[in-house]
Amino acid sequence: MRLAPFAFALLAGLALPAAAAAERYTLDKSHAFVTFTADHLEFSEVHGVFREFDAEIDFDPGNVEATELRFTVHTASVETFNAARDDHLRSAAFFSSDRYPEMVFTSTAVRPTGSDTVEITGTLTIRDVTREITLDATLNRLGPSPFFPGITVAGFTVTGVIDRTE
Repeated sequence: MRLAPFAFALLAGLALPAAAAAERYTLDKSHAFVTFTADHLEFSEVHGVFREFDAEIDFDPGNVEATELRFTVHTASVETFNAARDDHLRSAAFFSSDRYPEMVFTSTAVRPTGSDTVEITGTLTIRDVTREITLDATLNRLGPSPFFPGITVAGFTVTGVIDRTE
């Protein structure tokens, strides 16, 4: 049996008052999501989401290397649209959600790779196991909110691959 990587993506709508230095952005959860795709024995893919998550994001568009990110996902909020599979994922066989209710990513470095892309290196902790991973992020758009012109909004897509066997 081949075990495939666990992948996830994040699309975040962030808002903060216009600022010149790194500022704390607020995650707009109504426009953000955490999704994943997992290989199922090379026959198909399982798609799912985590419904509960939060982020602490300090972002300076003029100095992206100074960006700091801490992202927390509540493991019991996993949803693959199959109750038996979701219960199995919450069990000790996978996330052990009652014992380890959160998985946490904390950035350690942000490196620009293009005019609107970066690599975010950091540590991911799942079930008290911490590994270094690198995520790819794309800035979708940065500018004034169309609804609240005094607020700067940034949208990102962040993707990465996690080997669940580690």
